Amino acid sequence: HNSAVTNGTSCLVDGAKRDRLVWAGDMSIAVPGVVSTNGLVTIQNSLNSLFAIQNRTSGQLPYAGVPFSSLGIYSATYHLYNLIGVADYYMYSNDIDYLRSLWDQFKLALHFSLGFIDKSGMMSVTSAADWLRFGMGGHNIEANSILYYSINQAIKLATALNDTSIISSWQSVAAGIKASANRLLWNSTTNMYHDNETTTLMPQDGNSWAVVANLTENSTQIESISVNLAKRWTPYGAPAVEADNAISPFISGFELQAHFLASNATAALDLMRLEWGFMLDDPRMTNSTFIEGYDSSGELHYAPYLNDARISHAHGWATGPTSSLSFCVAGIQLMSAGGKTWRIVPALGDLNFVEAGFRTSLGIFAAKTAVDGKGGLKMEFEAPAGTMREVAVPHLASTGKITLHETNGACEDVVVEVAAENVGSVDIRGLIGGRWQSKFTTRT
Repeated sequence: HNSAVTNGTSCLVDGAKRDRLVWAGDMSIAVPGVVSTNGLVTIQNSLNSLFAIQNRTSGQLPYAGVPFSSLGIYSATYHLYNLIGVADYYMYSNDIDYLRSLWDQFKLALHFSLGFIDKSGMMSVTSAADWLRFGMGGHNIEANSILYYSINQAIKLATALNDTSIISSWQSVAAGIKASANRLLWNSTTNMYHDNETTTLMPQDGNSWAVVANLTENSTQIESISVNLAKRWTPYGAPAVEADNAISPFISGFELQAHFLASNATAALDLMRLEWGFMLDDPRMTNSTFIEGYDSSGELHYAPYLNDARISHAHGWATGPTSSLSFCVAGIQLMSAGGKTWRIVPALGDLNFVEAGFRTSLGIFAAKTAVDGKGGLKMEFEAPAGTMREVAVPHLASTGKITLHETNGACEDVVVEVAAENVGSVDIRGLIGGRWQSKFTTRT
């Protein structure tokens, strides 16, 4: 292209070596990963470029940025990914003024999507445009999961802005989507969601997103989806049956999140090693960046494309493990904007050690966890002063004692006796920001 895609000095694009366009869908994976570099200006520039070309009458947001937007293509899902981008930016930046500057456009865009909800209680998708999967349309499970998620993000943002008059209406709509999706699309025999009522296809994207969005009604559904998705894996990764079994690192990024939400960290780590390990190690790859997509046989063919040479070998949407390793394995989770409240919830799976950290506008968040193979565990974690929340100490299979020590002497030690075996994680709440050391010692 010979076009200015944003007015900023940097932005997030899809294929750094190909078309270099701003796509909100790609940002849903790339933005949480960019947090590790504190590249918030880049995120804001990208969002500004998309909201600048919103239809201010209907509220419709672009499928992609300039110059692709001139084609006028509407995507129900990518329209919503624009909203998710705003919510993500606010979570990591705590920039309430920026949120306020986009709030009227945000609400207009959400209202546009809600206008597609029919008497079923679900959104009826009228455009096939998505991440290049096939068969998008109707009461699609992926699209409705993303809408459900977007509504709940909107409720959080409205609360932050004290614009609460609309919340009860949004809550009612969200409840209707959840109830209808589970009534119409959940298959209690296969324990997965159908793509829509007209097919028995059970997609990777929709089932992963249903878990991520909490569209599921119980933990049994979540666990079943995790198990069933893992059963599909080929030697080269997780296939997207909705895209002729192409392997999409984009959608597999959401599958990673689904496994972690199912408390199946081992499956998530196995998928990282399988799919991203293949992308890093195969001699046909760059061995440093991740590919847009490929065939389930391992061939460098991507079903949505007629020309294999079109495949991008440096695609931001394929970076799902970056945020999953920080947020899920190391367990650094922001519970409110900027990390004013937080949780440290490590999920090591079959690992013995993990360390991660990143910075928000409030300061540094970091966590390090090590297990010794004998039931003992040591943790170190850090959160900015003035913040508060909790830590979940994992891997407690035996009785023993947890000791938490704030190394700056800001408070007394916290001691928790673990009197029963196999209690799993132990939540310890009310911790202040600071530098903490935690140790679990087993009873001999």
